[in-house]
Amino acid sequence: MIEPKYFYDLLRENGTGFFSGVPDSLLKNFCAYVTDTADENEHIISANEGCAVGLAAGYHLASGKIPLVYMQNSGIGNAVNPLLSLVDPEVYRIPVVLVIGWRGEPGVHDEPQHVKQGKVTLSLLDAMNIPYSIMATDEKELAEQVASCYSHIRNTGASYAFVVRKDTFAPYTLQKKETVEAEMSREEAIEAVMLASDPKEIFVSTTGMASRELYELRERHGLTHERDFLTVGSMGHASQIALSIALNKKDRHVTCIDGDGALIMQMGGLATIGTRKVKNLRHIVINNGAHDSVGAQPTVALKIDIPAIARAAGYGNAVSVRTKEELASALSSKTETTTLIEIKTRTGSRKDLGRPKESPIENKTALMGFIKS
Repeated sequence: MIEPKYFYDLLRENGTGFFSGVPDSLLKNFCAYVTDTADENEHIISANEGCAVGLAAGYHLASGKIPLVYMQNSGIGNAVNPLLSLVDPEVYRIPVVLVIGWRGEPGVHDEPQHVKQGKVTLSLLDAMNIPYSIMATDEKELAEQVASCYSHIRNTGASYAFVVRKDTFAPYTLQKKETVEAEMSREEAIEAVMLASDPKEIFVSTTGMASRELYELRERHGLTHERDFLTVGSMGHASQIALSIALNKKDRHVTCIDGDGALIMQMGGLATIGTRKVKNLRHIVINNGAHDSVGAQPTVALKIDIPAIARAAGYGNAVSVRTKEELASALSSKTETTTLIEIKTRTGSRKDLGRPKESPIENKTALMGFIKS
């Protein structure tokens, strides 16, 4: 294993002074070390991976130095446009060191949403003509890889990627954690929303722990799963799935259970929802101020006014709650307008939290049958 400090120091020695990206479970120890070590203006956890590339480009333009962008391989899709139309050698020739977590690596068991992405990760880099190394777990070999990376950058001005396998980085515990003053856990908040819903209500839940918790809560209460679409991948898009269902099934209530990191990643979706003026959609945003599923790296969600943004985007009703009583009151308020409820919760989840037993295709088939019924 590689100590995060060792890799960070190698990067610094080679002139990298800026870090940006979206946290990933395979990179969480490295990301946590960067969060704790780099100055505030040297590290920005970005809204999405494309934004991170833009931030990196601006840093290079201002300083002439080499930035680093980190992401899960599922984030490559968000980054393709600026990688090819901004920093590519045939455009502005802006060098970026990429550090990419290899979820779904062939031969390594992973969740179904990562399998296809894992198969095509290296071929995507090849298609973009971005050279890469699969990060070594030996310090001497890693030092040689880093030397080759920066030699390539100095000779070509082009980017270089490190693809990171599971358990490459040694454990490191994040020290800089923001505390949310809230009495509920995310699971308790989801349970309250679930139990206050109509039996025919359709649920769309976001990526990560929220979908797993919704699944387990249905099991705990002896309920079935056909009413839930578990958006196990495609971070940030659950609200648009929910909107389209609501527009096409105006006689059914639709609830989207979203997360603060997912909302920020695709915040433009708020404008689409707000301007459609759909009356049967309820948008629940669980805000614990962290990318909780991938190491609890902080988001900026506790520093912005999400309900105000939603109202400005056209939502007819948007409120923020912290207590069970406030949540119960918000859920019981029946308004004929697009509604957003932000729920401030604590970070963390149960250690024994399970995963859905059905495949994504089985989930889709069951949901479509429920919608049709």
